[in-house]
Amino acid sequence: MGIDRDFWRDRPVLITGATGLLGSWLTRRLIEARADVVCLVRDWVPRSELVRSHFLDSVNVVRGDIRDRDLVERVVGEYEVNTIMHLAAQAIVGIANRNPLSTFESNIQGTWNVLEACRRATTVRAVVVASSDKAYGDQPDLPYTEDARLEGRHPYDVSKACADLIAHSYAKTFNLPVAITRCGNFYGGGDLNWNRIVPGTIRSAVRGERPVIRSDGQYIRDYFYVEDGAAAYMLLAQELHDRPQLRGMAFNFSNELQITVLELVRRILYSMDSALQPDIRNEASNEIHHQYLSAARARMELCWQPLFTLEQGLERTIAWYREFLT
Repeated sequence: MGIDRDFWRDRPVLITGATGLLGSWLTRRLIEARADVVCLVRDWVPRSELVRSHFLDSVNVVRGDIRDRDLVERVVGEYEVNTIMHLAAQAIVGIANRNPLSTFESNIQGTWNVLEACRRATTVRAVVVASSDKAYGDQPDLPYTEDARLEGRHPYDVSKACADLIAHSYAKTFNLPVAITRCGNFYGGGDLNWNRIVPGTIRSAVRGERPVIRSDGQYIRDYFYVEDGAAAYMLLAQELHDRPQLRGMAFNFSNELQITVLELVRRILYSMDSALQPDIRNEASNEIHHQYLSAARARMELCWQPLFTLEQGLERTIAWYREFLT
């Protein structure tokens, strides 16, 4: 089962968080499928992939904040939105630890604003809400399945768990056509948050500087290529239109790999022919030590599979940053 380009042709789609990493690639893919895309954008990010690639010139842009409920309702109503990809969030763990209130407002209030606008609209047929693997918290049973309890403890994790549960409640209480994604750590060209391990390592290697690892390097994560994420979101939304039994369901999307931070850094440096050694700071706090996801439900329910291996994703990512940084 794959993306039906005829399905997306001229379909009014709203993307929140469109200038972010996933939002940029998802917007691009929807434009290529000839959807009628509306992007809700808070900040102007001229170096984002969406702006640099000029794909933003092909969509309707609404400037505003996801926390403004009246604005969200106006956009959904005036553009007669059929499908919503809700990605807007404060997504940096360190920022969440320093500024929990703004994270809660963006990630939790922003989600209920979108869902309430959908509940009051008559045109919406599918809503995909971005949760996270961090919503599971730190649990002993691995890999995480969608039936695991949501046990986030720290601000970012809790914000995603709350948004996840709110989305589930709108599906069950109001029969809203909403499904939830829980993905691993996204990486790919266009991520300008340099404190993240992939872009930070690549930039350091390009500059001939030792890449910094904030933790001890042994944290285990589930890394997921952004173009795989964009395709997965489209497939889930497409299936949600015609299969009401998917309402309220959560889906893990993952390559199902267990990779330590140090191993990932070494793979990047090897791919870049760099002899640099990482600078291991061991300064990380309030982060989960070991996480990875099972994508069995997505494989069975959606016939989904990733398009790229980790090696292929890293190769494409490194090529993007080499061009961007030189």
